[in-house]
Amino acid sequence: MLAQEVLGFFEENDVKFIRLAFLDLFGRLKNVAIQPDLLAQAFDSGVPFDATAIDGFSCGTDGDLLLRPDPNTLCILPWRPQASRVCRLLCDVLTPDGKPYAADPRAILRQATEAAEALGLSVRIGSECEFYLFEADEQGNITNRPQDSAGYLDVSPLDRGEDVRREISLTLASMNIQPESSHHERGPGQNQIDFHRADPMTSADHQVAFHNAVRTIAARYGLRASFMPKPLTDEVGNAFHINVSFYRDRNNLMRMEQGELSPEARAAMAGVLNRLPDMTLFLNPIPNSYERLTDEESPNRVCWSTLRGRSALRLPLPQNRFARFQVASPDPTCNAYLAYALVIRAALEGMEGNETLPPSVGGDWRSVPVLPESLPEAIAAAKGSAFIRRSLPECVIAEFLRGGERLLTMDRQDKTKLFHNQFERF
Repeated sequence: MLAQEVLGFFEENDVKFIRLAFLDLFGRLKNVAIQPDLLAQAFDSGVPFDATAIDGFSCGTDGDLLLRPDPNTLCILPWRPQASRVCRLLCDVLTPDGKPYAADPRAILRQATEAAEALGLSVRIGSECEFYLFEADEQGNITNRPQDSAGYLDVSPLDRGEDVRREISLTLASMNIQPESSHHERGPGQNQIDFHRADPMTSADHQVAFHNAVRTIAARYGLRASFMPKPLTDEVGNAFHINVSFYRDRNNLMRMEQGELSPEARAAMAGVLNRLPDMTLFLNPIPNSYERLTDEESPNRVCWSTLRGRSALRLPLPQNRFARFQVASPDPTCNAYLAYALVIRAALEGMEGNETLPPSVGGDWRSVPVLPESLPEAIAAAKGSAFIRRSLPECVIAEFLRGGERLLTMDRQDKTKLFHNQFERF
C-alpha cells in the first residue's frame, strides 16, 4: 500500500487518530498518537520522539529519533470506537539524518531477511504462541487464579476460554491477520493460537498485533492475560514456537524427498542447533524464562527430533508442502523481530559452512547437552559468542547484556513495575 492510499483510506473510513507504534529493543510496545493531518509529514520526514526515554535506544544517540510509518501495516483497531476510528501503523525507527537506527528491531530483521535473499533464498515463518488467562481482583489486577481448570484440547464447559479465543481470532481477522487454529493447552486457563506462515517481517508484525489483541479482549471478559514463560510454578509454561521454511526457486528446502532431508536443509538445521545456546538470552530474556526452561518437560536439550519432547529443535510431521523446522525453546517474552533475525542468521551460516547435522535423538535425552539454565548462564554465552557479534550491532548486544544484568540486580517490586505492561505479572 502506498502512503497516498493510506491517506485516502483515512478519509473514507472516518479515521481521526493514528497510533504510530514500534517496539523497544526488549519487545515492549510503544506508540505516539497523531491526527490525520500530520500523517503526510510522518511519511515524508518522520515523527520525532525522545530516544533517551526508551529502554535499549541509547545506541549512538542522546536525543531524538524518528518514526516513519510502514504503510503495509495499516489496520483499524477494532476494539476502538467505530465512529472517529483509530488506526495503527507500525513504524521503522530512523536517525535524524533518515538512516535506519541500529537498535530498531524491524531494521535488524530486515537486514537478516535481505542476507537470505542475497543467497537466493526466501524465508517463511509461522508461529505458535501460548498464554494464560487469569481472573482479576476487585481492583482489576491480575491474580494467580486461572480462568478454568481444563486441559489439553478440552471443550466447553470445561474450556472457558473458548469464547475469548474465538473473539481474539475474529478480531485479528478483521485486522487482516488470519490465525490458523486455536485450542486449550495443557495448563489450567492456558490457550494457544497458531498463525499461518508469512514472510519474517509480516510474521513478527502479526505477533505485535496478537499480543495487543489478547490483552485487550481478555480485559473485555474481566480477565487478564499472561505471556510469562512460567506464570504458575506447578503448571506447564508458555512457549513461543517458531516454524521456519527456506525456499529456493519456489522449492521448499525443508521438504523431505524419499524420507530424506536435502543437504541444505540439514545444514540450516545444524546452523541453528549449533548456535542455540549463544542466542538463548534473546529467545528467553527474563529470569522467569529459566523456570520454564528447567522444568521436567521443557525443550531445553541441544538436539533435534521428529518427536515431541525435550528437543530444542523439531522437525514437525507431516512433512508436506508446508514442511518446516521448529525452534521450540523460545518463550513469548522474546522480541520476535530479534528472535527471527537470529534464527535466520544461524541457518544461513549453517548452509554457507555446509555444517553437519547430528543424528536425530529419540526419546532418551539424558546424555544430551542442555541450553543455559539461568539468566547469568545465558548472558555469559551471549557475551562470549562470535556468532552474536556477527549477527547484531555491538551497541545492541551491549544494551541487551546491560538489560539482563539489570534484571539480576532488581528486587521483585521493581521487576513487577518494569514488566507489568508487557507481561502482566512477573
